[in-house]
Amino acid sequence: MKQFTMAALLAGSAIGLIPAVALAADGGVENVPGGVAVTPQSGPSDRVEVTLHGDGIFHVVAHPRGLQAPAASASLMAPNPPASGKYTVSQSGGHVQVKAAKATADIDLASGQVRFLDAAGKELLGETASTVFTQTRADGTPYVTVSQQFNRGTGEGLYGLGQHQQAVMDFNGEDVELAQHNMDIGIPFVVSSKGYGLLWDNESITRFGNPAPYTLVGDKTGMKVTSGGKPGFTARYYLDDKLAVERQETSIDYQYLDDQAKWPEAAKARTVASEQGQNTAGNAVQTQKVVWEGDLQPDKTGTHKFQLYGSSYYKVYVDGELKLDRWRQNWNPWYANFEVPMTAGKPAHIRIEWDPNAGYMALLHNDPLPEADRHSVWFTSEVARDKDYWFIAGGDMDGAVAGYRQLTGKSEMMPKWVYGFWQSRQRYDTAKELEGVVAEYRKRQYPLDNIVLDWRYWTDDSWGSHKFDPSRFPDPKAMVDMVHGDHANIMISVWPKFYPTTDTFRELDAAGAIYHGNLRQGNKDWVGVGYANTFYDPYSAKGRQIFWRQVEDRIAKFGFDAWWADASEPDMHSNLSIDKRIDTMGPTAMGPAAEFFNSYPLMNARSFFDGWRAFKPDVRPFLLTRSGFGGLQRYGAAVWSGDVATRWYDLHAQISAGVNTAMSGLPNWTHDIGGFSVEPRFAAEKPKAADLDEWRELNLRWFQFGAFSPLFRSHGEQPWREIYEISPEGSPMRASMVWYDELRYRLMPYIYTLGADTYQNDGSIMRGLVMDFPGDAKARKANDQFLFGKAFLVAPVTTYKAREREVYFPGDAGLTWYDFASGKAYQGGTSATVPAPAERMPLFVRAGSIVPMGPVMQYTDEKPDAPITLVVYTGADGSFSVYNDDGRSEQYRTGAWERMPVRYDDATGTVTIGAREGKGYAGMPKARTVRIKWIVAGTAVTDQNGFDSEVRWTGKALQVKRPRR
Repeated sequence: MKQFTMAALLAGSAIGLIPAVALAADGGVENVPGGVAVTPQSGPSDRVEVTLHGDGIFHVVAHPRGLQAPAASASLMAPNPPASGKYTVSQSGGHVQVKAAKATADIDLASGQVRFLDAAGKELLGETASTVFTQTRADGTPYVTVSQQFNRGTGEGLYGLGQHQQAVMDFNGEDVELAQHNMDIGIPFVVSSKGYGLLWDNESITRFGNPAPYTLVGDKTGMKVTSGGKPGFTARYYLDDKLAVERQETSIDYQYLDDQAKWPEAAKARTVASEQGQNTAGNAVQTQKVVWEGDLQPDKTGTHKFQLYGSSYYKVYVDGELKLDRWRQNWNPWYANFEVPMTAGKPAHIRIEWDPNAGYMALLHNDPLPEADRHSVWFTSEVARDKDYWFIAGGDMDGAVAGYRQLTGKSEMMPKWVYGFWQSRQRYDTAKELEGVVAEYRKRQYPLDNIVLDWRYWTDDSWGSHKFDPSRFPDPKAMVDMVHGDHANIMISVWPKFYPTTDTFRELDAAGAIYHGNLRQGNKDWVGVGYANTFYDPYSAKGRQIFWRQVEDRIAKFGFDAWWADASEPDMHSNLSIDKRIDTMGPTAMGPAAEFFNSYPLMNARSFFDGWRAFKPDVRPFLLTRSGFGGLQRYGAAVWSGDVATRWYDLHAQISAGVNTAMSGLPNWTHDIGGFSVEPRFAAEKPKAADLDEWRELNLRWFQFGAFSPLFRSHGEQPWREIYEISPEGSPMRASMVWYDELRYRLMPYIYTLGADTYQNDGSIMRGLVMDFPGDAKARKANDQFLFGKAFLVAPVTTYKAREREVYFPGDAGLTWYDFASGKAYQGGTSATVPAPAERMPLFVRAGSIVPMGPVMQYTDEKPDAPITLVVYTGADGSFSVYNDDGRSEQYRTGAWERMPVRYDDATGTVTIGAREGKGYAGMPKARTVRIKWIVAGTAVTDQNGFDSEVRWTGKALQVKRPRR
């Protein structure tokens, strides 16, 4: 090996390796395929390896010095990273640099710290503190915890991280725990307004932001609280509004199932009320209420962060100010965050009022961080083999997402019908009931593409058998055929869950592909008398194969079109502690459950994808899964936001949840329109008139938002959500729901093109304003607006009885936004209070947009040769490329598609329709009628027949000039 005696410049490429380089005076440098390995003289790592993949993706792996951990393993998120492109290596001043076309990695030889520079030499991301490794164990095996801070004191916008429901768009300054849950999807990928992405390659529970976990208020290591001069809270328990128990409590800790044993005996109700207040025991129902009060005693000055983990109705007041007013279903509690600026030594009074109804609650806290630490990029993982991350130089945020997909896998093309309207409920009890819903939609001519058969189509004692209850589903194939005969698709729910009494369980268990922790704990589920149950192990290749074959033999053979993977976190038993959850879900075939905590949904999705591709190789697979992880998009999967509640706050929180899911690389996302779990006052057999009005308006506003979500899907518990069930006949609500349903189909040429762009161009359907306006400070923080493609600015209404709302129009003064309904023009960089009648959601279109529209259809492929209307929003040049294919096959992979490229020149008013692109596809119309409508201030798309010019496009280029008015 050679010794460096001066700066060396060495060239490398994917096909030619750099000659080996040996120890320099200030640290060791060794050539490895695609980059270098450094042996720092000191610091926490004894080896740091940096390799290039493609022309701007760098992989960093640092091994902990002096600690034990298993050898590095292959990445589940990025199993097939691209080969390295061209790069050079140079060394000077105690640093070694690996330089590629888009970025440079700079490694400090003394410490091993790494930073990344753009092509112009400007730093984008840098490790600004030493890595922290700590010895830990998982299933008796030594591992390490790992924590790394980057960009300390940064002002950049930070997005992605999966799906989280705290109504936060920009995560700079926030703490986010990445741990899969019913409503929370943890993906350790962050994308910056500076145009880079960072994929933290770890599958265990991970924290972004403060590396310290939140602790109970009153805990030994947590914030102190006193009441009446004594440590702890004063807790008052009421039954029927009468004080039953008053006692001092160190902390508020009814967080998990086992914590219910702490409940004072004298405060227990005679019966436990259900969510609807029903008493199954026949005794009088007692109401419960708990009030905690205390003085928080901060020992640090700054913004203190709190989390209230709760369910049922609760309110939180701090010094008399209402901080939280929420409701959640009791079987699915979750965190609500709030902040309190506090001064050391100055107490703040807290009061928490709770109607427990057999629910869950805990109050947690974390101390302030120094401002520079608070505003940084900081990842901490509980179980690791080493430090492992990928830096993606995107140039802009779209480029960062594209690089992420280059690394973790292309987003598969969805079948076209997926972008139509779906109807679902919890649940259709019989085949006749499901068939009747499809028939009713067709009779009423409300557009519909998909009906969903949710859980419990089996007999109650046979979950996981994949066998239909013959008394309710006597002929599954006939049911599927009926749906297909009505030109709809049918999706079915398949859980990874098995009762040990089933033959499917026994086959998987014999292959070593069944978890036993839930059985060992003795947990029973909530069905009927309650049954022992567990989940299969998708980390086992044999387990995946068996699982799919069982599904194929007993369900897929009937002709179902798509799959719904529920509880894929995995949620084996609700409200268990993290330790007990880990015990239920392992060990996996690849290692301890704690190491692989977050990746179960990825491996479960692979079972469906691989199985379907073998079963129907020329039919696009589609899976809807409740949880996701990095790389999920490569398995033909979409995610949804879980069992959210029917509350206005939850509607509001969906906006940032969906946008950040998209910026996490998963473009196909959806939510239960109206919320899944219904607040008791809405679910009453005879709700009060005021509550019924609110329930209907909430659903209408949610439906409007749903029409501009990537997937448009109505689902939830009773009251049922079918358009004709939830809205009165002849009502403005009914008319509005039908209008949005029809508008979705009129916009299908635009929407399906967005879907195709996620595959062909690594695009995003739902976009944060920051993606197109990264330098706009207001756009970066906006958490109640988003872009639908690049044309539409969507401003959902999330406040009851609001009939106007403020909208921010991003961009500069040279950009015009048009109101979709009226054509009124608004200037970029301004805010305005706009009309928001109950029947319409504020919706705007950017000048220069070309929006292709079609006629109303009852299903997406009803009229394949229908005229297309190009709606041109004047005021700027624009372009769009309208995509079409057969909508179902895999032939798009080999070019069986067409694009109609369209350009608009604003100076001349000319629309140029280019020559057909692509090879074409079976059934493609040889010619299309193309209509053009030019929009100027004060005009709008009023109906599906309005246009200014009409031409016949045969695949050859042509021009159409705007007629004089």
